[in-house]
Amino acid sequence: MSQPHPSTTPRNSPATVLFASLIGTTIEFFDFYIYATAAVLVFPKLFFPAGDAAAAMLQSLATFAIAFFARPVGSALFGHFGDRIGRKATLVAALLTMGLSTVLIGALPTYASIGTWAPALLALCRFGQGLGLGGEWGGAVLLATENAPAGKRAWYGMFPQLGAPIGFFMSGSIFLVLSQTLSDADFFSYGWRIPFLASSLLVVVGLYIRLKIHETPDFQKVIERNERVQVPALTVWREHRRVLLLGTLIAMATFVLFYLMTVFALSWGTTALKFSRKDFLIQQLFAVLFFGLTIPVSALWADRYGRRSTLIAVSAAIAVFGLSMAPLFGSGNSLLVTLFLSLGLGLMGMTYGPLGTILSELFPPAVRYTGASLTFNLAGILGASLAPYAATWLASNYGLQYVGYYLSAAALISLVALLLVKREPIH
Repeated sequence: MSQPHPSTTPRNSPATVLFASLIGTTIEFFDFYIYATAAVLVFPKLFFPAGDAAAAMLQSLATFAIAFFARPVGSALFGHFGDRIGRKATLVAALLTMGLSTVLIGALPTYASIGTWAPALLALCRFGQGLGLGGEWGGAVLLATENAPAGKRAWYGMFPQLGAPIGFFMSGSIFLVLSQTLSDADFFSYGWRIPFLASSLLVVVGLYIRLKIHETPDFQKVIERNERVQVPALTVWREHRRVLLLGTLIAMATFVLFYLMTVFALSWGTTALKFSRKDFLIQQLFAVLFFGLTIPVSALWADRYGRRSTLIAVSAAIAVFGLSMAPLFGSGNSLLVTLFLSLGLGLMGMTYGPLGTILSELFPPAVRYTGASLTFNLAGILGASLAPYAATWLASNYGLQYVGYYLSAAALISLVALLLVKREPIH
């Protein structure tokens, strides 16, 4: 069958491309973060045996980590079809996988109703969330960057990244509203389910937008040149192993930073530092504004000065920032804690904005969906899956300064990986 001539291939409008990439990741990250919030506030009380609160919290955080191990599986699975069939169809399937898993969490019976089946089903749904997000992120970044005009790849590539702060702000806001409008009894009885069930409405919007987009020009060229490979994951492993490893390490500090600023900070802030749930959520929602504001700033810098150079500077800044963990966050002072969260999430935006673009540029178009997705999600295992657990253990046994050292070490590892890339990616 003959392929469409490039001149007759439908092209996406910039507005459609950017909105489709943004809306999908906003939904995905909203779903992901409502789980992260519930893993701290709700699941330890409702899905695990009563008695030892610390053990229940650690078990809940362990289910949180499951998704990060599912994400590389999702990367390989959805990446395979994204590089074989196309970006559009794969993005629709990834969104459905994530959305259905999230809605099912909102309908699960608790430990009091079905005993140990409750945490088992929760873990299964969490695996589904990770599977979907493993396929979503890479496709959304490619949808944006493969439609970008010359000189604006980082700018286009930051739009799916904006889904993270928007999704986080939405998830934090809805939990804050529920905390304010419902009694504790009602919140733990049914209120916590509302964000999970309501995500179904967002999924419908996302699917509608995704079904209207056309295939990206880069993938059309892969088809026209007959460059598709049989098993993209094997090709990435055989031919691009070095950049797979370096890309994973480049992204590691980003994950450590974010989950220390959100999941660990919320847990430690509402327990050891004695902040109320309401007050700490307000502080996080204020700080996440800096996350959103610095993403476009970093994208502009990346297009002007280079993706690699921008991330080298930001990684060095994160390493220094880690040393402020004990004096600022550990102070328990509301203003200093807010300053700490704002600085941390501001740096998060600076590293996150160009990240999708630089990871996608490490790989040629024929295996780009698989390669970019695998690097991002393998970094999730290294940098995020155990970050809240490890940080809680370090803080409890050695003090908050060691959590800061943990962050600084992760930033230095990412910095070394960036230096080993040696040049800007050229694909």
